[in-house]
Amino acid sequence: MEKRTLGKTGEKLSIIGFGGVVVMNESARDSARYVSEAIGKGINYFDVAPQYGDAQERLGPALKSYRKDCFLACKTLKRTRDEAFIDLRRSLKLLKTDYFDLYQLHGLSTLKEVETVTGPGGALEAFIEAREKGIIRYIGFSAHSEEAALALMDKFDFDSILFPFSWACWLKDGFGPEVLGKAEEKNMGILALKALAKRAWDKGEEKKWPKCWYAPVDNYEEACLTLRFTLSKPVTSAVSPSHAELLWWACSIADEFKPITEEETGILREKAKAVKNTITSSL
Repeated sequence: MEKRTLGKTGEKLSIIGFGGVVVMNESARDSARYVSEAIGKGINYFDVAPQYGDAQERLGPALKSYRKDCFLACKTLKRTRDEAFIDLRRSLKLLKTDYFDLYQLHGLSTLKEVETVTGPGGALEAFIEAREKGIIRYIGFSAHSEEAALALMDKFDFDSILFPFSWACWLKDGFGPEVLGKAEEKNMGILALKALAKRAWDKGEEKKWPKCWYAPVDNYEEACLTLRFTLSKPVTSAVSPSHAELLWWACSIADEFKPITEEETGILREKAKAVKNTITSSL
């Protein structure tokens, strides 16, 4: 699988990342099989968080024998220094590792959150101390609003950003270009969420993909266009959605990756017009 450089870190990551939710609620045997197959397909980037159910407990043992060859990223929703340290230590224990390659502030949406994490006693203090101690190597964040992402990049020299660079909200709502441009200017590692997302779930809808927080694209052909749209941007890697089947789709698409054409982007733009409830409505 193609690997791209993660911004100023110089690290080389597979263009598809293994989303930890893939192993959430799975057996230990299946979790180990999914990790082994992913590594066999060339994936070296794994991303997980405490909020993904039992994903840490499943991913830790499955990844243990491959750890030295993998780039492991984790996150915390905690916003204060002391709470973030507690979360960090617990994640290290569950994932059976003594360091994270990347540790991220998780899911910031408001300017109030930005002020809290970057202010006195905020979670960022824990990150900086952990980096000094060698517990984490790089510092990043994930965000679900443009205002939070832009404000964070003004506050601190982060190594990476994890953000919904997704076709429907980009082409229909204009959501993402400003954030991507600023991250590129700062030579950050740019990681994509929700590349296979299509729309928010409708209320009461029966979910074909129950571990997804959004409705993904409907078929492999559509997935080819949407994932290629994201990976044709200056993005290092796109993190897979929540089911192994979608991860294998992404791997197959990556193996045959070609930059998306203007004509194909036009097709996606027309498809985006028909999406009534893009994922920005639920962010």
